[in-house]
Amino acid sequence: MSNRPEKSKKIQLNNRKVRKVKKISTRLSLIISIGMTLLVLILITAGVIAALTLSFNIYYKKTDQTANLCSGMINGDFIEKLRKDLSSPSFDHVRSMPTGTEREEAARRWLDFNNYTDGITQLAMVLEHTKDTMGAEFIYISYIKGNVSMDLVDSENLLGALGYESVLMDEFRTNGVNSNAKVSPIITNGSYGWLSTGGYPIYNSDGKPVAVVFVDISVMDIVSSIAIFVVVEIILSAVFVVLIILFVIKYVKRRVASPLEELTEEVDRFANSDEYDKNSIKELNINTGDEIELLYQSTNKMQRNIIEYMENLTRVTSEKERIGAELNVATQIQADMLPRIFPPFPERCDFDLYASMNPAKEVGGDFYDFFMIDGKHLVLVMADVSGKGVPAALFMVIAKTLIKNKAYMGGSPSEILAYANEQLCEGNDAELFVTVWMAVIDLETGDGIAVNAGHEHPVLRRAGGNYEFVIYKHSPAVAVMEGMKFREHEFHLNPGDSIFVYTDGVPESTNSNDELMGSERMLAALNKNPDAEPEEVLNNVNQSIDEFVAGAEQFDDTTMMSFIYYGKDGKKEAGTDIEHNKSKKDGEVMELRFAAKKDKLDDVIKFINENVEAMDCPPRVMMQLDVAVEELFVNIASYAYGDGEGDAIIRVEPQDEPKGVIVSFIDSGSPYDPLKKKDPDVTLSAEKRQIGGLGIFMVKKSMDDMFYEYKDGQNHLTIVKHF
Repeated sequence: MSNRPEKSKKIQLNNRKVRKVKKISTRLSLIISIGMTLLVLILITAGVIAALTLSFNIYYKKTDQTANLCSGMINGDFIEKLRKDLSSPSFDHVRSMPTGTEREEAARRWLDFNNYTDGITQLAMVLEHTKDTMGAEFIYISYIKGNVSMDLVDSENLLGALGYESVLMDEFRTNGVNSNAKVSPIITNGSYGWLSTGGYPIYNSDGKPVAVVFVDISVMDIVSSIAIFVVVEIILSAVFVVLIILFVIKYVKRRVASPLEELTEEVDRFANSDEYDKNSIKELNINTGDEIELLYQSTNKMQRNIIEYMENLTRVTSEKERIGAELNVATQIQADMLPRIFPPFPERCDFDLYASMNPAKEVGGDFYDFFMIDGKHLVLVMADVSGKGVPAALFMVIAKTLIKNKAYMGGSPSEILAYANEQLCEGNDAELFVTVWMAVIDLETGDGIAVNAGHEHPVLRRAGGNYEFVIYKHSPAVAVMEGMKFREHEFHLNPGDSIFVYTDGVPESTNSNDELMGSERMLAALNKNPDAEPEEVLNNVNQSIDEFVAGAEQFDDTTMMSFIYYGKDGKKEAGTDIEHNKSKKDGEVMELRFAAKKDKLDDVIKFINENVEAMDCPPRVMMQLDVAVEELFVNIASYAYGDGEGDAIIRVEPQDEPKGVIVSFIDSGSPYDPLKKKDPDVTLSAEKRQIGGLGIFMVKKSMDDMFYEYKDGQNHLTIVKHF
């Protein structure tokens, strides 16, 4: 049993105060007390009514039988004679009659009869006296406790003397005593107390009613007994009710109120708890064996389910955050894989291009690429992997790498895609595929060769005209089936001509009414300003997409590329926007100065590739050089000057015997020899291996030679790679 105070208290739910509520034990006690009291009162009332009804019925019967007995034992002829003799002109004459007469003898005979009645309070006889227009008058002879009285009364006074209400004995008002109807017993309360009164006619020898005899029997004994019974019953019932109420309240409190209050406090404590673990669940001693115990078990189970849900939610949230962080990294990696420094070749004036990719999810399957495979050939790639999300992104990385590597190794566009198709078909259990539009353009002549492997139709604009679709028969998508051959399409660009390529996410952009943007709207966006530069062309299309979809969620990546061919004469003077870039040639040594910033990495890689390509460097070696140059330049940009700014000089020098290339990195930052750092133990797991040093280690393993010196206040780091 809980010893908590039986007073109102504030219940806290979800850290909010609610109105004061009474404890359930108080409410139940009040309801039970009122209910039991009303029940006892109803039972007492019903008992009293039943007792009175039963007792009165007994007295009614006794009164009726006594009146009948009396009427049968009185001589009606004497009564009739007495009535005639007493019918004198006045009532005074009746009262002054001499004794010893026949009238007195008749009355005495009647009085002698009453000596044999037992338990009768009053015996009365009514005889009709006269009858006139004013109504009947009656001779009323009464015997009460040995006293005899005679009166002359009218009908109303007669009824009052007999104790009857005016609504009774209508026969006496109309027919006097000459009535054969008996007077049914009633209970009256007058000057003589509670009486049962009833009457019967008295008949003469001719069977004619000559008078009515009335009998009064006292019912005070039964009324007193019932009153005593009621008092005793009330006292006993009160004691009984109090005992029952105390017992019921104690039982209800122990079996109902206290368990519910404990359960309520536990639920309230759990609801306002800041910690959710199984140890925080309080086990209650509720063993009522009824719905309350079932409620407690269900509540306890619900608490455990909530805790388990919270633990799962915490775990899932943590996992989601981890996946989100990894997806952010994947998004960054994917973005870094796509060329995103524009203008991409600032030193060239024979063309200009701009590209963008907006994934529908964190990572997407669309990709674009552009790169020079030698000094005059430019490769453009626009592709779309089937599916979305991480699987498509992984497939995209492989496809992009295969296409670019094969392009560096040489071959026509159809051969490049055929090679990528064979590689991608191996182990493609997910049955992904990629649509590709690829073109190789000779920047000196404007001639080009394109392959469309299931991709969208390109859009071409001739100088001074509008953008129009170039529609021709496509080849199947890459990775659909092994052994595929891809159809090539030759084209020629004149100075001022433009090409716009895209993925299906552009025309299939959907608004809130599930309506597609369509190719015609895309073409209208392109022709909004056909003379625009590549970046502005893409901005116009993106603006049209945004206006059309009006904020509706998109389910496909949107990727676009715009290319303008200016020809060998160019549109502007060749130059570069690289800070402090001054290219000079000392014999066969190429040198370029860059700001030591990470965003200059693409410019550094282009500078290396342009010079190494002229040395007939194999694509595989060029890829190794790109990785090594990226690692070393990022280290200089990150650590050489601390929080300050500085420059880095990159030198490229061909080597004849053995054939190869020497690349030097010179900076004026803090002295640092990366070769002194101990190589990491790659045999250890990633968890046990010391962080750092892996990049320099990879450079040393991929290059044929590497050395460092610090002179004239500068760091000189040189790598050598043989072809």
